[in-house]
Amino acid sequence: MASMRQAAVFHFSVFALLAFACMSRPAVSSPLLPPDPPAFESPDVVLTINGDKAGDNSDATMAGASGAQNSPRRLLADFALKLRNIAYVRGGSELATGFDCSGFVRYVFHQSLGLDLPTNSTNQFKAGSHVDRDALKMGDLVFFRTRGKNVSHVGIYLDNGLFIHSPSHGKRVRIDHLDASYWSKRFVGAKRPDALT
Repeated sequence: MASMRQAAVFHFSVFALLAFACMSRPAVSSPLLPPDPPAFESPDVVLTINGDKAGDNSDATMAGASGAQNSPRRLLADFALKLRNIAYVRGGSELATGFDCSGFVRYVFHQSLGLDLPTNSTNQFKAGSHVDRDALKMGDLVFFRTRGKNVSHVGIYLDNGLFIHSPSHGKRVRIDHLDASYWSKRFVGAKRPDALT
C-alpha cells in the first residue's frame, strides 16, 4: 500500500512539473526556428560583393554586383540576409512576430533605407519601374503568382538568380533561385522601387 502511495505521489509530482513547464512557456512561439538546409546545391559559398563579405549567414556567391559597400542596394541586401531563418507568419510585418512575404520586404526597405512600400505584394507590384529579368539588380523586387491569377508573392533579388523571401506557412526567410522549377513556373515579373532607380 505504501509503495502505491509513493507511486501516486511521484506521478502527481511529475504531472505537476510538466503542467508548470507548459504553462510557463509563452503562448506565441519564437519566430526563430531551426535553420533550413540550403535550397540549392552550393553548401559552403559566401556572399562577396566587390571583394567584401556580406551577411554573417549567407549561402550565395554574388559576383559583379554594382555599387560601393555602403550603397543603398548593399545596405538592403546586408540587412535582409541578417533576417534569415525568421519564421513565416501570415500578416506578419515585425521582427518580434515573424513575416509574410510582403511584410518581410516592407520591413527590410523601411529598416535599411527608411522607405515605406505598399503593404501587400499586389500593390508592391503596381509600384516602381518594370525591370527585365536579365537586367535585375540587387534590391529589385521579384514577383510570383503562387495562387490564383494575381500576384501573390514577393522577394528581394540578390544576384546571380538568387532572391531572399519569406516563403509560406511552416517555413522561414531563406534564399532561393529564380531558376528553381517551382519559382520559374510562377515568376510574373520584377520591379525596381523608385528610390533605387
